[in-house]
Parts: sequence; C-alpha cells; structure tokens
Amino acid sequence: MIEVKNVTKKYGSVVAVDNISFKIENGEIMGLLGPNGAGKSTTMNMITGYVEPTEGTIIVDEYDIEKKPKKAKKQIGYMPEGVPLYNDMTVKEFITYMAQIKKIDKKTRKEKIQQIIEKTGLEEVEQKLIKNLSRGYKQRVSMAGALVGDPPILILDEPTVGLDPKQITEIRNLIKELGKTHTVILSSHILSEVSQICDKVIIINKGKIIAIDTPENLENKVTNKNIVYITVEDNNDKMKEVTKTIKEITKIELIKENSDKTKQYLIESSKDTDLRKVLFKELANQDITIFEMKKADVTLEDAFMKLIEGGN
Repeated sequence: MIEVKNVTKKYGSVVAVDNISFKIENGEIMGLLGPNGAGKSTTMNMITGYVEPTEGTIIVDEYDIEKKPKKAKKQIGYMPEGVPLYNDMTVKEFITYMAQIKKIDKKTRKEKIQQIIEKTGLEEVEQKLIKNLSRGYKQRVSMAGALVGDPPILILDEPTVGLDPKQITEIRNLIKELGKTHTVILSSHILSEVSQICDKVIIINKGKIIAIDTPENLENKVTNKNIVYITVEDNNDKMKEVTKTIKEITKIELIKENSDKTKQYLIESSKDTDLRKVLFKELANQDITIFEMKKADVTLEDAFMKLIEGGN
C-alpha cells in the first residue's frame, strides 16, 4: 500500500506539486495522468525517494520514505522513462549487475535472474549486447531491472513510449500479468492504454489532483449527452416522422447519405434513456431496415481533456 499525505514539492518559488493526497491499495494498477509539467514525474520521484517532499508524508508498505528510506525503497522497483541502460553489457550481465546491487542472496541469485528473464520474455536475447536490441526489447530489459528483488510495488514511467503497435501490445500484456502479483503505478501519455490496463486513474494538473476514479466512472461523469448513431434504409423519408412518435427523442439529424442508398442519423435523447430497444421496435413496425446502430462512446481522452480544461 502507498499513502501520500498532504505532499507539496517546491523548487524555489515554483510549486511543482501542491498539497496532494491519495492512497493506492495492494494489488491495484493505478494510472497517473496529466499534461507535461503537471507534476507526474515529481510525484513518482518522491514516492521512490529520489526527491524529498518539501512538506507532507509518503508511506510505502508501512514505511515512512524519509524516516526509513532503505526499507521503503526496497519495496519498490522503478522503471524510469527513457530506458537508461548499460549498452555495453549483455542482457544477462545487466540483470546480474542489478541483482548484485540489490544484494540478492548468492545461493538463489542465478535461479532468480533466470526467472526474471523468462517472465519478461528475454530468453532469445539474454546473451546479446543491449545496444544491439530493438526498442521493445530494451523496454523489457528495463522492466527486468525493476523486477530484480521481487519488489511488491512497481513504478513504470512511460513504459511504452516509442514502441510500435506490436511492441505496445506485448508490453501492455506483460504489465497486466505483473499486475496480478504487484501493485503498479503507471504513467503514460497513451490514454487508451491506461483505460485498458488500470483499475483507477489519478489526474494531475498544475501540481494538483483534479480527479481520482476508475476510467469507466471518469468517462461516465463527463457524458453530457445520450447519442445514438443509426444507419437505415429509408427510401420514403419516413425516419423523421417515425421518431416524432418517440417522446424520449430530443433531436434527430441526418449525418450522411451513403452510396448504397442507406442514411446515417444522429439521434439524441435524455441522458437516462437507452433508445436502442425502442428504435428497434418502432422502426420494425414501420418497415424501416436497420443496418447499424451504436451509442456514441465517451473515452478516457474525452474525460481527461474536459477535466484539464476545467470541467466538473
């Protein structure tokens, strides 16, 4: 468990983090979001003990990071942004070096190193120099370094930045798997990734926390309109007349006419109404064929932008 209590960080007259408080429970995957300069990296650096807070307290697995720094830091595996590695080492040499630094018992060191190599999918490249690896494999090596010592908490700063779609999927699946046995803090600019991986999200802007919730709840909170897109075969232009009989509809708008003579409409209704069942029944009665119908989705990106711009 991680607890951040009334933490502030100042650099001279600049307030990088402004009186923030939050808890991360054991086994949670927490996403840390915010625009550049919002205070994300400073927050992570304070949790790892790399930067001291100006005010406030940080508890890591019951250890105060300032009063018992060695014990607190032992609970954390940190994967920094930018993949800082020793390029002239092989993969196995680097992981072995990290095991030596973290004082892993010599009796079990080889076994644990091999377990980490297998867990991060590095078996095929363990004897290769790091400088000769692809970006995706370098990310895996950096994550392997964070896993040495089997810390209960992992802090991952932009773990998929610069990767291609296949590599992103691989790292994402690895994080999900690690989340089964670790508490994870994940900072990322890829909001769709956070939405798929994280149990909860903390959004920081200008040093302050502006939201803590599940991705789903954040998306629901910024939904102002209930919109359905429907594509129909409407040769006789009966669509607008039919929808007048459905009292829940507040707006209907023709979006486009397709080459196959179908038409796409936007239909808006009150927020607590699901129009799909009503439309299926009414349009069938009027012999209007439905080709497609879907609700307009609100994404975590929508929620993020609205919150950052000052929306409630």
